[in-house]
Amino acid sequence: MAASASGDKAADDSLYPIAVLIDELKNEDIQLRLNSIKKLSTIALALGEERTRNELIPFLTESIYDEDEVLLALAEQLGNFIPLVGGPEYAMYLIPPLESLATVEETVVREKAVESLRTVAGQHSAQDLEVHLVPTLQRLVSGDWFTSRTSACGLFSVCYPRVTAAVKSELRVNFRTLCQDETPMVRRAAAGKLGEFAKVVELEYLKSDLIPTFVQMAQDEQDSVRLLAVEACVSIAQLLPQDEVELNVMPTLRQCVNDNSWRVRYMVSEKLTDLQKAVGQEITKNDLVSAFQFLLKDSEAEVRASASAKVTEFCANLDKACQEQIIMTSILPCVKELVADSNQHVKSALASVIMGLSPIVGRNNTIEHLLPLFLIQLKDEWPEVRLNIISTLDCINDVIGIQQLSQSLLPAIVELAEDTKWRVRLAIIEYMPLLAGQLGQEFFNQKLRDLCFNWLNDHVYAIREAATLNMKKIVQTFGTQWAETNIINQILVMCKNSNYLHRMTCLFCINALADVCGADIIERLFLPTIKVLSTDPVANVRFNVAKTLQKLSPFLDQAAIDEHVKPILEKLNTDTDVDVKYFASEAMVSSAGGYS
Repeated sequence: MAASASGDKAADDSLYPIAVLIDELKNEDIQLRLNSIKKLSTIALALGEERTRNELIPFLTESIYDEDEVLLALAEQLGNFIPLVGGPEYAMYLIPPLESLATVEETVVREKAVESLRTVAGQHSAQDLEVHLVPTLQRLVSGDWFTSRTSACGLFSVCYPRVTAAVKSELRVNFRTLCQDETPMVRRAAAGKLGEFAKVVELEYLKSDLIPTFVQMAQDEQDSVRLLAVEACVSIAQLLPQDEVELNVMPTLRQCVNDNSWRVRYMVSEKLTDLQKAVGQEITKNDLVSAFQFLLKDSEAEVRASASAKVTEFCANLDKACQEQIIMTSILPCVKELVADSNQHVKSALASVIMGLSPIVGRNNTIEHLLPLFLIQLKDEWPEVRLNIISTLDCINDVIGIQQLSQSLLPAIVELAEDTKWRVRLAIIEYMPLLAGQLGQEFFNQKLRDLCFNWLNDHVYAIREAATLNMKKIVQTFGTQWAETNIINQILVMCKNSNYLHRMTCLFCINALADVCGADIIERLFLPTIKVLSTDPVANVRFNVAKTLQKLSPFLDQAAIDEHVKPILEKLNTDTDVDVKYFASEAMVSSAGGYS
């Protein structure tokens, strides 16, 4: 009797996890249902592999009628369930719930279900794949709702390589059927997977079955289908011998370049450099150069912007034997027009890459043809265009030399350094250490040093902050001797400025320069200035004195700390302002030697 009761209790205990799951999945609170789904792996472990296969999975398959958020979580969980059902030999048990999820209305749920089905398919043996997954694929292909047919498109490439010739033939027929489906969403899904499928299909069937389908899709009435055919174009071109690319791919590509829909032309532009690598140098020279010119002159700004961003990469990939000639005669005239384009996004895209042409075309062509374009863009009305040119200045220094750079571009850079828009000034500051290193001490002292000091007094905090870091980087470039001679005294004079913000900037500069100037300059020049500022009438300045001393202490020996740092901190520790006292006590605790 006791044994029977014990057995019943064990049975009840073993049913408990699935009973809780059922309760939670039926709960009105979506968050509870979602949490339950996310705990599925724990429940499966508690049930064991056999009961997971025979009870949990069937229950989940019957329960697929929930909110999209819950279904998405379920689709994701099932993709990781193979070890929980007993390993690859039992992977087929996961197909029914995932098949149901692959037919729901919500796109993200279907996509996640297909992703999980692909994972499950990879774990199947070739025999199990034909027995279990291929029939699933065929049911999806013949589904009444477009949702199942769109999902089917994602499964062909994982099934095809591992099935028999007869099944492969069926799959090719099924895929072509989907490519001709009456529903645009299905044709779009098939077009999106065409390139992926092409990679696993044998070359003879690629030519006989898929290329005619590709050509047909590139002429589809829906531009959303045609633009995805452009993506497939790259994959197909990579798979074919060069002579067959000209015959089978290029006529369709030429047609896409001239498509009535700007979205299709945009996609050609986005994929052009990939196509360039796929089709080879001869076809690039004969066809893609003219196609690129056409895209650079497109009537739609989005297409011109996309093509402009590809200028340098496209030119770099050209055959070295005719590279310069093609750039100078075919590409550069288009670039000259784009520099004055009416759309800011086009000009900005071009400005981000145009400097990269310098190493390709060489010094003389850069000076004669590109420098005038750089100057136009440096003075463009749109800040982003100017910023993109500034940020790539280092590309041309090695090509044209510092003398030419300083004579031609520097006046424009100085003008930008005083621009009314603070983001433009900020960009110049960030590139000043690079320019300083390239131009040398003498040129910097004559032309750029005063600009750097003006930034320290800027009315925008972000500029002052960047300017202090800029000073540190320039000292790293030119050395402490140069710093003492040329900038430190002018920085320390700021401690007498009537505006407390400038006195704060003096402290920030001391903080930044401490890392690179060393103990001698800190003790000889910085500490006397800090002592003056420790009696400043503004509390913000005084507590920043405490923070600065905390930063400087590790660079000083104990004698200097006792003589200079300790008296200032002790005085600040009795300050009437609570923040000053706090930072002074913090500095006393953490400074070298520490105080009790």
